[in-house]
Amino acid sequence: MSSIKMFEKPVGMRDTLPKIFDKTEQLRQQTREFLRVRGYDFIKTPSVEYYDTVGKASAIQDALLFKLFDNQGNTLVLRPEMTTPIVRVASSKLLKEQTPLRLGYFSNVFRAQEVEGGRPAEFEQMGIELIGDETVYADAEVVATVIELLQALHVQDFKVTIGHAGILQCVLSDYTESAIEANALRNLLVKRNYVGFEEAVASFDLPKAKSDALMQFIGEATNIEKIKDIEKYVRKNEALQYMQKLDELLADAGLADYIDFDFTLSSHMNYYTGMLFEVFASGSGFALGNGGRYDGLLTEFGVTTGATGFGLRVDRLLEVLPLPTVATERVLVQFNEATFTKALQLANELREQGVSATLHNADVPVNEANYSRVIHVTKGAIGNE
Repeated sequence: MSSIKMFEKPVGMRDTLPKIFDKTEQLRQQTREFLRVRGYDFIKTPSVEYYDTVGKASAIQDALLFKLFDNQGNTLVLRPEMTTPIVRVASSKLLKEQTPLRLGYFSNVFRAQEVEGGRPAEFEQMGIELIGDETVYADAEVVATVIELLQALHVQDFKVTIGHAGILQCVLSDYTESAIEANALRNLLVKRNYVGFEEAVASFDLPKAKSDALMQFIGEATNIEKIKDIEKYVRKNEALQYMQKLDELLADAGLADYIDFDFTLSSHMNYYTGMLFEVFASGSGFALGNGGRYDGLLTEFGVTTGATGFGLRVDRLLEVLPLPTVATERVLVQFNEATFTKALQLANELREQGVSATLHNADVPVNEANYSRVIHVTKGAIGNE
């Protein structure tokens, strides 16, 4: 017999109540207008995708995928993130019609959670993908867009922390003795486990010069003021020049105060192979979102081109967002059997004036405290309270 109780929801699922729903709708509307004037078109993909395409290509680990089967026996997944489904659409159709592509989205994603995890298994993401541009200008556009969007939404005290997956991998490879050691250190950085990083370096029995360099790197690379400060840890290469140019472009745009550089930054989204970033704001203990360059993901779908973008968690954004509520008068128009027609006419007149008018049978109990005004329509007169 099932132990599920009547009012329980599946693990990690949430109800969205009216006030939060209204705030989310305001956020959607404002963000759509912001992105459309910047040339972004909106897209929606199916909630269900094939496991062999989107499921395997996604950076979300297999254990977090919701899997199901169709009546032909194919394994399906509820989409775990939005970048991979959009790349599927772009690779199969849209890039043949237009390049580069600037696409925006609001969509729910699904990730299975443990009972004790306390994290949502379904949540809404919003973001953009810029596909078909391999240049640093595309990355600058994406970073500038997320900053300017948060400014437009009046988010207070936020920062965008930028790193580079290629530079980090170069450092880890150069100062360890094997790919296994390098990957172990990278995984610890994904979890922000700096103590574990130092303990792992000590356990590897590396040459002193290498272990000292790694310890110094982990201490300095989290707060780099100038890109050139990282050069002593990595061979001079195109990635460093790329980041220097990105820094210059963001400074030219007047956005330097919103930027921090952290070259220990690593992501569980392993399709980020170039510049990557995370967004943090006061009022939330978690990142609002993340983004970066993911050129390699397109090769999974047979396309060779550049791509970059970002995604923000709507629920976390709402935590820090001082969204204004629209002051709308709510009027309750009560009628009885004899006055329904008169009450309906009055309610329609109020609605035409932009007033929220609810038509209600007086014989049914109602909490009048939820309304700013109550109008009782009787046979001979209209009474206000």
